[in-house]
Amino acid sequence: MITRFRQAAVLLGISALALTYTLMAQEQQPSNSLSADLAVTYTTDRAKIATVDCGCFWMQGGSFDAAVPVFRGLGVAANLTGEHSASITPGVDLSTLTFAAGPRYTYSTTRWTRHVPRLKRATSVFGEALFGSAHGFDGVFSTSSGVKNSTNALAMQFGGGVNVSLMRGFGVRAIELDYVRTNFRNFATNTQNDLRIAVGVTYHVGER
Repeated sequence: MITRFRQAAVLLGISALALTYTLMAQEQQPSNSLSADLAVTYTTDRAKIATVDCGCFWMQGGSFDAAVPVFRGLGVAANLTGEHSASITPGVDLSTLTFAAGPRYTYSTTRWTRHVPRLKRATSVFGEALFGSAHGFDGVFSTSSGVKNSTNALAMQFGGGVNVSLMRGFGVRAIELDYVRTNFRNFATNTQNDLRIAVGVTYHVGER
C-alpha cells in the first residue's frame, strides 16, 4: 500500500537534488542576480481522526522548499511535502503529497564568529502564508456514492521557522512550525487542522 508513497518520496528527493544541482551550477557563473534559499527537512504532522474526540496520530515524511527574495525581506516560497502514517485505525493507512506556494518574509541578522574571524554566521527568521493543493492516497475518503482510496483537496500552510547558516552556503533549519489546513472529505466536517514540525538542512545560493 505504501508503494505509491515511496515513489512520491523518491520523486521528491530527485526533484530536490536536481534543483539544488542546477542552482549550485548557476552560482558558479559570473552573475550576481541569482539568490535563493533551499531546504530539505524531516517533517511530522499531528493529525486526528474526525469521528473521534481526539484520535490523534502522527504522520512522518519529508519536504523540500525554495524561497526567492523579491524586495528586501519579502519573497516568494514554494513547498512540497510527502508524508505517511500506518494504521491510523485498524487496516487504514494514510499518505499525502502537498504542494503550496505564496509570500514569505525573512528577517536576517549577521555576526562574525569568534573562532574564525572571517566566517560570517547569519540567523534568519521567516514567516509565510502558502496556498495550494494536497493529494491523499492509500487511505479512505468519503464521496457522495461511497468511499475511495485517493482524492484531492485545497491546502493552506501558515507558519515560520529559524535558519542558521554555517559555512559555504550550508546551514540548518533549527525549527519550523506550521498550521496546515486541508479539506479532505472525511464523513464529518471535511476539514483537517494539523500542526507540522520540521527540522533539516539548508543551502543558500547567491549573495545575501
